Amino acid sequence: MPQDFNIGPLTIRFYAIIIITGAILGSWLAARLAKRAGRDPEIILDMLPWLLIGGIIGARLWHVFTPSASNQAMGVTTENYLRNPIEILKIWKGGLGIAGGVIGGALTLMIYCRSKKLNFLEWVDYIAPGLLIGQAVGRWGNFVNQEVYGGPSNLPWAITIDPPYRIQGFEQVAKYHPLFLYESILTLLSAGLLLLINRKWRKKLFTGDLFFLYLVLYPTFRFFLEFMRLDPSPVAGININQTSMLVVLIIAVVLLVLRHTVWAKNLEAKEEKLAADLAAEIEAAKLTSPEAEVEVEEIEQDLETASGEIEEAAPELDLLGEENIPEGESLPEADLKLEDDISSFPND
Repeated sequence: MPQDFNIGPLTIRFYAIIIITGAILGSWLAARLAKRAGRDPEIILDMLPWLLIGGIIGARLWHVFTPSASNQAMGVTTENYLRNPIEILKIWKGGLGIAGGVIGGALTLMIYCRSKKLNFLEWVDYIAPGLLIGQAVGRWGNFVNQEVYGGPSNLPWAITIDPPYRIQGFEQVAKYHPLFLYESILTLLSAGLLLLINRKWRKKLFTGDLFFLYLVLYPTFRFFLEFMRLDPSPVAGININQTSMLVVLIIAVVLLVLRHTVWAKNLEAKEEKLAADLAAEIEAAKLTSPEAEVEVEEIEQDLETASGEIEEAAPELDLLGEENIPEGESLPEADLKLEDDISSFPND
């Protein structure tokens, strides 16, 4: 299966195209959610490059410090990366971890929101469903690279892994569980669930709840999928990916419970203030937006035009005086002529 193609001297990798496609689709959804909430969707486009950079750095560092068992068997270890730092930059050789990508993206978003004076939890809520969409699409990069597959399988949907990409000890096994596909499907379903919750029960949610729900949904199925993975990432004898997912899941559940019990009253007050601030911003935007200014200018121009037409028509409208009644016409006939003249004027 080809993993790249060339345009002259330039090599384009399908994995990169898939990742970028996922990021674009995710940001499009985030922008729609922000716009629906009354926020400027352009902010999503402005923060996207920074989130991509932060996410890629985080994903790469996660791989560097948590290499998979097969990588370690080939000598690709954390110690090797630290002895040869230039190797860390060679992301085209593979090695990105979703957990690190989420951490890096979240830290970048915190910095961005602080610099722009935005509410972090509000914007991460808009991003959470789109993040799941991006992950679902991005997993297909693993299919191209023939990685992230499960144990041997004879199921109809089992995928064939070429010999160079088979894990040590399974060289003679051709078909495996498409673990990347399972995760992609579950991630899409999770995105749909978040959108449904946001639409049906928005009034019962606090700002940040969608993100915490993301931290419940994704770690839950990722934890169980790790049992099927042939190539875990062991650190100090434990599967660091599976363990970290369990820790995040527990913390997210605890925080959600606290937010809707112990902290509920304080959060309700903050929600009211946030809603009031948003309403004020929307009203101010309506008054200062370019569209509103254009409408005001058009109204003023229409008024000036109408005033000018009235001034030009004034002499013609002065027909009620007897001296202005043409000879041979009676007053009623003059009135009829006046009505005809008025009806011929532009009706702007």
